[in-house]
Amino acid sequence: MLGKSFATPLLTFNSASFFSSPGCDSVSTTTNTLVGYVNCSNSITSNVTRGSWTSYYPSKKWTLHSTATDNIVLTEEEKKTWNDSRQALSALKFSPDEEDKILGKAFGHIHSPYWYEERKKEVPRLEVVNEILDYLRSLSLTDDDLTKLVKKFPEVLGCSLEDEMKTNVEILAKQWGIEGKTLRNLLLRNPKVLGYNVDCKGDCVAKCTRCWARF
Repeated sequence: MLGKSFATPLLTFNSASFFSSPGCDSVSTTTNTLVGYVNCSNSITSNVTRGSWTSYYPSKKWTLHSTATDNIVLTEEEKKTWNDSRQALSALKFSPDEEDKILGKAFGHIHSPYWYEERKKEVPRLEVVNEILDYLRSLSLTDDDLTKLVKKFPEVLGCSLEDEMKTNVEILAKQWGIEGKTLRNLLLRNPKVLGYNVDCKGDCVAKCTRCWARF
């Protein structure tokens, strides 16, 4: 999508170019990944080749720019935490842009109908993402399986491991006898079952994407 211009209330710029300006440092950006961070310590208005941006950050903040994300504003520490979490996805061979989109949807930074309005924004942490992926591997899912599952249902990384995922796997085993290879096949077909936390029993509570009634 090189050369495509896009805009947010914070900035407008051409994705095929990047920039630096007095008061701002640009790092970690290439035209291949289309991901960059802009460090702005004071109010600046600047023109860029075929694009412009305006920043009004009163303190040191980083804005994540990606073709897959709305501009996500992070502190220095949060930026490092975010990048560390991306490393957990490296074995699944996603592009950097896909990694940002997956983490953004899982942790409330990119709108997902799956969460309705309930998902609080969090900065993903490496240990949390690793715990989720390791648990899924323990269910006989290979890395190729995980790539398919996470691509289909990125929000899985933002589900509660103890309260939702493990509980639901236990329900599937006890109530339906679904485990082993049958469980693997089910999760590849319908991974959202891992995040079910409502059972309306036919009396809809308007949380259909997380309801056992869909099973």
